[in-house]
Amino acid sequence: MDTAAATGLTFRDATEGDVDALVALIESAYRGDSSRTGWTTEADILQGQRTDPEGVLEVIKSPDSRLRVVERGGTLIACCQLEHRGDHAYFGMFAVSPVQQGEGLGKVILAEAERYARESWGAAEMHMTVITAREDLIAWYERRGYRRTGQMTPFPYGDERFGIPQRADLQFELLVKPLV
Repeated sequence: MDTAAATGLTFRDATEGDVDALVALIESAYRGDSSRTGWTTEADILQGQRTDPEGVLEVIKSPDSRLRVVERGGTLIACCQLEHRGDHAYFGMFAVSPVQQGEGLGKVILAEAERYARESWGAAEMHMTVITAREDLIAWYERRGYRRTGQMTPFPYGDERFGIPQRADLQFELLVKPLV
């Protein structure tokens, strides 16, 4: 049986009408006190916003991107971005409602994203970037077959669209997983 169906989840591409709900979901999973309910919070290392309506709409409208919405019983509970980049796909903007975290949904959603990228685009690998200070999150991805590459990119200090850093050592590391 399909794991997504077994968990009562439905997946679809986001529409412009989803923007406000998606921004609220992403913010709740990563910023502020509400994010502390779940384990994906970045509230101790970043304040301010995680995304904004313009950024979400840009992903929805991009021809090479999909912002996948995950619903249970008609309620938006998670999302993730997939971007087709030639022989690989990029995975980002992953958020699960803090009150739904810890139920194994992340594993199901990530597996569905990998299946989608492989079957829809023929992607041979999935790429993502994760803040290196998030060792618990990196370990979670490693348990799902992602490997650290050592390829770092700097955090965009000074661009508050991505948050207000609370530390001076933030950077992103590229994680990669073969999909074939």
